Amino acid sequence: MVLESNSPVYTLWKTDRGTNYNTMYPQLLELTMLYRMQLEAPVPVPILCNEILPDKPNYLGQDYHGPISHIQASNLLNSQPNGAYLVRSSKCANGEFYTLSLKFNSKIHHYKLYYDDNNGLYVREKRYDCARSLVADGLVTMYLELKAPNILQRLATANYHESPYMTLTLNKRKLRAISKQNAMNKNIFPNTDDIKQLSQQNSSQSLPEKNDKPHTFKLTTFKGLNWCELCANFLWGFTLQGNRCDDCGVIAHVKCSEKFGNDCIPDLKYLRGVFGIELTTLLSAYKAELPFVVTKCVAEVEARGLTTEGIYRLSGFADEIESIKVALDKDGEKTDLSMDKYPNINVITGALKLYLRILPVPLITFDIHPHLIKSIQYNDIESQVASIKQALELLPKAHYDCLKYMMQHLNRVARHAPINKMNSLNLATVFAPTLIHHPPNVIPDVRSDILLLDIMINQCNRIFKR
Repeated sequence: MVLESNSPVYTLWKTDRGTNYNTMYPQLLELTMLYRMQLEAPVPVPILCNEILPDKPNYLGQDYHGPISHIQASNLLNSQPNGAYLVRSSKCANGEFYTLSLKFNSKIHHYKLYYDDNNGLYVREKRYDCARSLVADGLVTMYLELKAPNILQRLATANYHESPYMTLTLNKRKLRAISKQNAMNKNIFPNTDDIKQLSQQNSSQSLPEKNDKPHTFKLTTFKGLNWCELCANFLWGFTLQGNRCDDCGVIAHVKCSEKFGNDCIPDLKYLRGVFGIELTTLLSAYKAELPFVVTKCVAEVEARGLTTEGIYRLSGFADEIESIKVALDKDGEKTDLSMDKYPNINVITGALKLYLRILPVPLITFDIHPHLIKSIQYNDIESQVASIKQALELLPKAHYDCLKYMMQHLNRVARHAPINKMNSLNLATVFAPTLIHHPPNVIPDVRSDILLLDIMINQCNRIFKR
């Protein structure tokens, strides 16, 4: 079920894909694939011991089996799925220690466990509260090393300073802008009470010219895709991927965090952008139900773009879209998207598609997508709608609410199809690569994705009715 290359719908789909930012940020596809592969990694399956073991340490759980041999451990694990594990005690010339026996890639592996009273279970700089957490993180690491060694090797040398997810360059730009504004303020109000008043009013935005404050780094588990703000390389894994400064919010690998100087600027965490931030995390931080990027862009489109021919299909100039992105990252909800500022409505739609396109977890999440594709296999619309509605209940609330908002908006756009030439099928074709992500080097089932969105746009009032 793949579109033929000479199909007009395929041509439209390819046209929009040609205007998305994958060509500008080629690493985006690989990293999206890497994140999806993390979701596919085996999960921990503890093999529990039902015996009462008096010598069991208090930091080990029911997955501890006492002093059994590696052969006995292997026999217990052989018939289990990948991800199965148990903990046992072992002896050597230097005394007793504890061993993790784990099944991965259909083989049994044995690892020495390390523990101390202050750090708990640990592997190098990472700390775990139980064996299950350690195994979960280890399985992700092992799976990626097995399935994507070439990508991981490239990540070690890749430069993400031009990535849309990368915050370092943007933050430096903001710091320069604020420093420039502070200098202007001093020139306008030299040695007067006005500068003191202005400083007090803008205390949450002003930054010290010189700062000797050390960072307060804390090992953190991050959601979505994140990058080290020193070396600009990917933080991968699901657990304790790196350090975050509690005061300024800067993110770094554990080793990279040791190289930061005393340059912590606490107000910097209030200046971070919104593009490329995981949706649930963003809305939680802003205490909002919908991302303001989406609501502001949609408002402009509905105010002056519903009758524009080719709306959402045509793309504005990349530099103007980038200008909107920087403005939304910098000024937030106060960003001016009016006709006076951006007369070409296509750059507004381009910015909206970019925002949705580079969400670390796509609006239609990786795990929900197969359920939705199954829903459209029914032959009648009633069954399709009922099945889609049921599948969407599995979405995180932030994704559900935003997807509902977008489908209702696209439904309103499609109602003007006699004028704007963008019916629900055309809109679905444009938004399929924006809302649904596929691994690189895999030909997506474009027809199914488009059919799914076409149904969701046309039937949005029934599908999202609760």
